[in-house]
Amino acid sequence: MGSSMEEKVVAVIMVGGPTKGTRFRPLSLNIPKPLFPIAGQPMVHHPISACKRIPNLAQIYLVGFYEEREFALYVSAISNELKVPVRYLREDKPHGSAGGLYHFRNLIMEDSPSHIFLLNCDVCCSFPLPEMLEAHRGYGGIGTLLVIKVSPESASQFGELVADPATNELLHYTEKPETFVSDRINCGVYVFTPEIFNAIGDVSTQRKDRATLKRVSSFEALQPATRIPTDFVRLDQDILSPLAGKKQLYTYETMDFWEQIKSPGMSLRCSGLYLSQFRLTAPQLLASGDGTRSAIVIGDVYIHPSAKVHPTAKIGPNVSISANARVGPGVRLISCIILDDVEIMENAVVTNAIVGWKSSIGRWSRVQAEGVYNSKLGVTILGDSVAVEDEVVVTSCIVLPNKTLNVSVQDEIIL
Repeated sequence: MGSSMEEKVVAVIMVGGPTKGTRFRPLSLNIPKPLFPIAGQPMVHHPISACKRIPNLAQIYLVGFYEEREFALYVSAISNELKVPVRYLREDKPHGSAGGLYHFRNLIMEDSPSHIFLLNCDVCCSFPLPEMLEAHRGYGGIGTLLVIKVSPESASQFGELVADPATNELLHYTEKPETFVSDRINCGVYVFTPEIFNAIGDVSTQRKDRATLKRVSSFEALQPATRIPTDFVRLDQDILSPLAGKKQLYTYETMDFWEQIKSPGMSLRCSGLYLSQFRLTAPQLLASGDGTRSAIVIGDVYIHPSAKVHPTAKIGPNVSISANARVGPGVRLISCIILDDVEIMENAVVTNAIVGWKSSIGRWSRVQAEGVYNSKLGVTILGDSVAVEDEVVVTSCIVLPNKTLNVSVQDEIIL
């Protein structure tokens, strides 16, 4: 299909819901996971701002099952900031990754788009969306997946796929296989033509037909019902696997970074990736300083304009400081996320940690970890309103909200 000025594109970002963010606790106790700040911006902001680069973008939809009020302020602010209509659509129940798209098909097709992007909110990458769209048009299929090459050891945690090296056609797809299939994995970023709705609708219809025709044995009749609801459609098992090898789906490989933000530790890793990307995409967001009038800044650092950082502090690399935070004299911050209204007093050190809203760290204290982002205690997490008193060392701990620490602790989850 050739590109034309009249063609419109819409983007759908799946944001999940409160039952999905359990691995993100204690940080998701205060705020929906998609609104948690990474590199100084809400997690969902990164895919949204990437969508802004898509030619002829008409609308962005956020689909999930959080309460609408939790997204209302953000959606209004981001629509005004990017000058693109952003709308939150609340699912009445989980419909699966493809079922959620299908559930709102009439709204999504309101602008008669020629293409629909589908992105997962908890994906961290450079989102090469215009390039994907161009490749997709050349392939002529109904969908194109963003893929990346990973180590064979880590591939089995994701959807593994085999593509034709010459044509990039998706030949085989399997979700989290028990045996090694391929070192190419699905990144959770797609572009489809509207024909995808026919494919999803066919799955629901087939399920209904099977449910009607199936003769139930007396043994089965006594078993608890385990049948998948007809309107619950998974993109990977129900759409990608059956359509692979039928000249309908293709792949676009990214050579940039890619991670999944499943845990607080990974949010710190991804904050660093986005901060380094800001050098190319948004250098104005990065702080600088040489210790004369402002703090010494090393590497990629974001400091909110309302934060107060003492000129004798030393910040970076990979540090994000949120609104109204106060960083005292002689403080050293390395690889950390400092959230709103945090106070870090003189000569304290924070490294490989996330410091929750309204928390305080006393004089000469240390909050630290080894920085193994994907292990449970590889990053120290302080929940909301945690007080670390003077001269206390907190190493490799998760601390739930409203706790006061007056003795040093290591390798503990403090409830």
